[in-house]
Amino acid sequence: MIQTMNNDKPSLNYNNDLKGTERVPKIAAIYARVSSGKQVFGYSLDEQIRLAQERCKVMGWKVRYIFREDGESAGTIDRPKFQIMMEKASQQTFDVLVFWKLDRFCRSLLDVVNVEKQLRECNISLFSLTEAIDTTSSFGRFSFRGLANASEWERDMIRERSRLGMRALASQCKWPNKLPPLGFQKGRNQRLKVDSEEAKLVKYIFKKYIEIRSMPQLAFMLNKKGVKAKRGGRWTAASVKKILCNQIYVGHYSVAGVESYIKECRIISNNLFNKVQTIRQRHGQNVEPMPKNRKEATVERIFNEYMSYLEEEEQLPFSIAESRARM
Repeated sequence: MIQTMNNDKPSLNYNNDLKGTERVPKIAAIYARVSSGKQVFGYSLDEQIRLAQERCKVMGWKVRYIFREDGESAGTIDRPKFQIMMEKASQQTFDVLVFWKLDRFCRSLLDVVNVEKQLRECNISLFSLTEAIDTTSSFGRFSFRGLANASEWERDMIRERSRLGMRALASQCKWPNKLPPLGFQKGRNQRLKVDSEEAKLVKYIFKKYIEIRSMPQLAFMLNKKGVKAKRGGRWTAASVKKILCNQIYVGHYSVAGVESYIKECRIISNNLFNKVQTIRQRHGQNVEPMPKNRKEATVERIFNEYMSYLEEEEQLPFSIAESRARM
């Protein structure tokens, strides 16, 4: 739930008697969140909002928005009211964001730092009721930089541990990522093993590319045949290119700086792979124009998406089918 407290944003006044002091934010937004409806006293939405309103009154801030996030985890910032709040912030419709406690706002230190940076770029400050987070003043911003530095250190440590872990797996020719490339499955020992059915698709993609010499057209053909990509989605020129450029299909393993030749991973010959690279990297040659059937399908898809948008946003008095008939 979002409450708008006041639609008129008053002009900001400066205290001429206190030279060098900072502008005091006058317009506030309150963000309150609970992950369930069974929060104890002091954590409930109503209590968080009540305490925030009281503090805003003491500070002389006028509350314009109250963002109530009910039943959402703070593990991610992809929350409905949080995103609306960020949209309002981008419009600079308030000056300070007030919340009861940091874990009600963001649980990840990295998220806090990143969100603060986005809000700062919109000239919006953060204010916590229960913690030393107050970027409305110079000292508060200085203190927050310590938090940001700690966050940067934490991020670097995570990256370093990840790199070390990947190198340890790579040194044993194991696949460190959750999803292996098309054509492979991960065995119990985390090493790649060829998936015979997917390997047929890999060979088809390489050979078909030599025939038609177009990654967009090849993606179009795969989608038309109903062939799904590794993750189950549609093929694109980029996903086709990823297959054509991957040297794992000739047994060349290259992960986290570790390179090795694994005979068991070979799916295609060096000759086929090199021929594809020669065609793919051709320069100054005439590229075949888009085939008529793919052009028509592209136009149809764009038209359908646009008409669906109009029907949803503008409530057109006729359907897509009727519009086609008129054309």
